[in-house]
Amino acid sequence: MHDIRQSKNYANYLSSLGWKVERIKEVNHLIKELPIIGSVLKIQRPEKINFISMIRIIEKYRVFQTIIEPKNQNDAVSCMQYGFKLSKNPYLPTKTLHLNLTKPLKFNKETRRCIKIGDRVKIKKVSSLSDLKEFRRAWKKSVKFTRFVPGTEQLINLRKSFPGKYSLFIASHNINAGAIFIRTKDIAYYWQAFTSNEGRTSLSQYSLLYQGILWAKKQGCKIFDFEGIFDPRFPNKSWLGFTPIFSPTFGDNAFYSH
Repeated sequence: MHDIRQSKNYANYLSSLGWKVERIKEVNHLIKELPIIGSVLKIQRPEKINFISMIRIIEKYRVFQTIIEPKNQNDAVSCMQYGFKLSKNPYLPTKTLHLNLTKPLKFNKETRRCIKIGDRVKIKKVSSLSDLKEFRRAWKKSVKFTRFVPGTEQLINLRKSFPGKYSLFIASHNINAGAIFIRTKDIAYYWQAFTSNEGRTSLSQYSLLYQGILWAKKQGCKIFDFEGIFDPRFPNKSWLGFTPIFSPTFGDNAFYSH
């Protein structure tokens, strides 16, 4: 199953953000051109790393930094053999949770309790442009000023790149919490989310997350990817809340830069 970052949808999204995309043998090579100094190249979780194609792109775009985020440990070893080294500052989540959607959903007692409480929260789809603007305003208001919040245009481009049933934007009725889910054919991703203090008290995010899981299952996805949990190798306390709730399989993803 290909990671969503190797999809054409994701390539379209990155193009809308100003990245150049060279798609070679179903692998997205993402290039950010910078004035005078050259370019940065990113390759994110490809099924197979083609070092020959990568070298050609490095030469073509005068790349001064190449960032590879391998999909598995074998690819990580290959990267190190080519002179890459492990970065201390990963861009993508380095550890995640996978929920198997081909089997009946089973949650622990505490999760079932939280979902039941969250079920009292009314949920609405974020459909129109005005809804999207309100969604972003609530998001901005709910988090610390140091946390990045995508601009309205960026959110519009994300939805355009993952049209129809390939994305779901939802929020609580008073927008004290919101969530974005996107998917490929087989994998759905808990892409981004926010919760205000009021939302945390009412457990709104549990309800949104559960609806996202049900949506993914309805679309025929086989895996629900939580898109990041706490990883002791790269301590980030903001991921701690996701770790103890579910008990599906773990997926390890490392980040390497050259």
